[in-house]
Amino acid sequence: MNKEKKEKVCVINLGCVRNLVDAQEITGRLVRDGHSIVDLEQAESVILNTCSFIEDAKKESIDAILDLIELKRQGKIKKVVVAGCLAERYAEILPKEFNELDALIGVPEFKKDTVPPYVYLTPSHYAYVKICESCYNHCNFCAIPKIKGRFASRAIEAVVGEMKALDEKGVKEVMIIGQDITAYGMDLYHELSLVELLKEILKATKNIEWMRLLYTYPAHVTDELIDLMAKEERLCKYIDLPLQHISDNLLESMNRNITTQQTRELIAKIRSRMPQGCLRTTFIVGLPGETEENFAEMVDFVREVKFEKLGVLSYSREEDTKAFNMKDQVPRSTKEKRFKVLMEEQKKISQEIQESLLGTPQKVLIDEKDSEQKDVYLGRTELDAPDVDGVVFVHSRKALKPGDFVKVKITDTLEYDLVGEEQ
Repeated sequence: MNKEKKEKVCVINLGCVRNLVDAQEITGRLVRDGHSIVDLEQAESVILNTCSFIEDAKKESIDAILDLIELKRQGKIKKVVVAGCLAERYAEILPKEFNELDALIGVPEFKKDTVPPYVYLTPSHYAYVKICESCYNHCNFCAIPKIKGRFASRAIEAVVGEMKALDEKGVKEVMIIGQDITAYGMDLYHELSLVELLKEILKATKNIEWMRLLYTYPAHVTDELIDLMAKEERLCKYIDLPLQHISDNLLESMNRNITTQQTRELIAKIRSRMPQGCLRTTFIVGLPGETEENFAEMVDFVREVKFEKLGVLSYSREEDTKAFNMKDQVPRSTKEKRFKVLMEEQKKISQEIQESLLGTPQKVLIDEKDSEQKDVYLGRTELDAPDVDGVVFVHSRKALKPGDFVKVKITDTLEYDLVGEEQ
């Protein structure tokens, strides 16, 4: 945006929560320069923060660009600026395909030693803090290192400074995020430093009651990290552990740096030290070379482990990755079938886990008032991250507000959500 002319700007964010943090920085810089942040209906200019991780994300971004260009043609907005991963990845192609675009600004430069001028775009009682950028590992199916560049960590002092500021504002929950937070420090300190960072954060803060780790790369999860999570009450017993697959041949072809046996040992260790915890994972179906036997092994593994939370992705063939030219690409119809089978298996497991919570007391963080039901509020347990996991519908005779922690007795279960009464 032109610093001289103050504009009314709408910032639209697509994609993951790491993108959301980038959007907070973009918004903060606009406010610092005197621009007004408004809804789309009032905007003169729009900045679209895009994602291009997989094919579906690219399609969503392109569709949003087309919608904004149409608004520009109709005279409803004056400028369309594309930011984020799509702009970074296709900087040469986008202006040729969409000559109506006014600018591309790519991904914000990652600052290691400072706190950017964020305008937090989350509710006031929780926030996301990004501690590293890009990924230390170079999985053969993933384009993120090509888009984001070399893995980079923020200095411990910068992260602790941001956490202290959030603590002083009364934020109740912080999600500590990055593509691979378990590799934190490898570039700056030449060793895995997440445990040291967490200890410094815990010493420097007192009001933040929940700290949630997103996402932990399986090959980098250490005994020290598991022990700290098990011991510290303020660290949520929630491990987001994207496994992607379980067959040795596919783990090797993906360059995951972990074996089937090591994965089993890691899960057994987590479950034994944090028996009340939550394991969230993601699997990819239809990777190049995935056979029916490989898929059956994955299904059996899911049935055996009974992950509390599980997401499934169909393999997206991305240019500029080694997997793009691998032999034995799996047909789309087979990927779709395997996706449905695995999700059906997880649906049964989820129902079983949900029903086991009937009658139990749960500590719930209130997020908002239910807009449709009187005396009902939406909240989450320690084992539920915002937007990606389930909610608790809390019936309460007294007024509650976002950021309140309440004790709730679970009285009913839904497919992925819970219902309870405030005690």
